[in-house]
Amino acid sequence: MSGILVDTSVWIAYFRGDEYTRSLDEDIDANTICTNELILSELLPLIRHRKESDLAEILSTVKKLPLEINWEQVREYQLINLQNGINKVGIPDLIVYQNAIFTGATLLTLDKHFQLMAKHISCKVKLLC
Repeated sequence: MSGILVDTSVWIAYFRGDEYTRSLDEDIDANTICTNELILSELLPLIRHRKESDLAEILSTVKKLPLEINWEQVREYQLINLQNGINKVGIPDLIVYQNAIFTGATLLTLDKHFQLMAKHISCKVKLLC
């Protein structure tokens, strides 16, 4: 599997209409984007709370990558981060990162810590901004 795993940070900026996220439209049109249940769990409650049912429906149709968490690997990633001065990376981000690696997806994000992590833990990361 592969594709472009769109991180929560990018979705939030995209929904706000931030200009630098407009390139995501091309990926959406090309049907190359994907998500996972963790990212949806970060986005959908607020979207539904705001009663934006059309947006929730659209997000629910995006291809979902299987999410199999290897907790030992998550802990190892965090250790590598700490050893390299990359602090304050939350467990959800480590899981998203692991998911991108496992599925061969490119991680599209606004979070610079993913780019720092890629120097020590191989992953295709595209920083948008």
